[in-house]
Amino acid sequence: MRQGYQSWVFPSKPVILASSAIGGPFEAKGPLGEDFDITHGDLMIGQDSWEKAEKVLLEEACDKALEKAGLQREQIHVLLAGDLMNQIITSSFSARTLGIPYLGLFGACSTAMEGLALGALLVESGASDYVIAATGSHNGAAEKQYRYPTEYGGQKPPTAQWTVTGAGAAVIGKQGSGLQITAATIGKIVDMGLSDPFNMGAAMAPAALSTIETHFRDLQLPHDHYDLVVTGDLGKVGHAILSELLPQHQVAIPLERYIDCGKLVYGDHPAVWSGGSGCGCVATVTYGHLFRRMRAGEWKRILVIATGALLSPISYQQGESIPCIAHAVAIEAPPAEEG
Repeated sequence: MRQGYQSWVFPSKPVILASSAIGGPFEAKGPLGEDFDITHGDLMIGQDSWEKAEKVLLEEACDKALEKAGLQREQIHVLLAGDLMNQIITSSFSARTLGIPYLGLFGACSTAMEGLALGALLVESGASDYVIAATGSHNGAAEKQYRYPTEYGGQKPPTAQWTVTGAGAAVIGKQGSGLQITAATIGKIVDMGLSDPFNMGAAMAPAALSTIETHFRDLQLPHDHYDLVVTGDLGKVGHAILSELLPQHQVAIPLERYIDCGKLVYGDHPAVWSGGSGCGCVATVTYGHLFRRMRAGEWKRILVIATGALLSPISYQQGESIPCIAHAVAIEAPPAEEG
């Protein structure tokens, strides 16, 4: 099943039986607003803290995906989840509520595809019949932890990004009707020495390039193999950098087929600076918007590369640079869904 050095090919093509996307009030008003299953009009979502609100988002995403798959919590063998909070408390406390065997992940904003790849591996190996891969983020909670208290109102540079308030989940099974996971490439840490937490796109773009190069090399695929290549949340700055790096490294992906979730989720809204970010960015855009268009027959196969900046407030305060990673998952529509 392993092919090349960093990639897995799944012979049985595990099926994404259902997926869900939950969004906050700002996301609901964006260009992808209609692709969310549930949206909330209040950032607090009836809770007394942003962290508790983030937990609600993740639980809703899991329950909505289960509902759409026609499964009960008791039928799921593993929940793979992670988030941006210290000690991934959103995922762990959600797992307490859901009562599903749980493996916690931390890949920062790469967690969505890390979970999807590992979920496919568990199903392919026979270790699980059904798996949920889920992740989420909350703008208020992430801003408070990683940057400044929101009351401070600090000025941000144009390279900064806006953390998505949202959560996404995908139910993976061995058989059934749905989109298929055909391959995955596990990324390596890439650190180019950047240390500015307000310029994540520039820090993560080289990690995306590394994983993309490896994916096509390991699987021996032509660079135009996918109808769409999607990065997680590089935003406008990172998208522009990667668009320049790809041809420089002889990766001839047609640039008209390359998009970024951080650019899609809010469109050209001026308040988000360089675009969206956070665990909820690639999860909601992929599990909602992109999968809807695949199921409608618009694309036959896509490659999603979720990027993550693996810094913490402690590492930043100690003057460390930002280690970055990217994980890629290839997803195809079965013949019946090609349209």
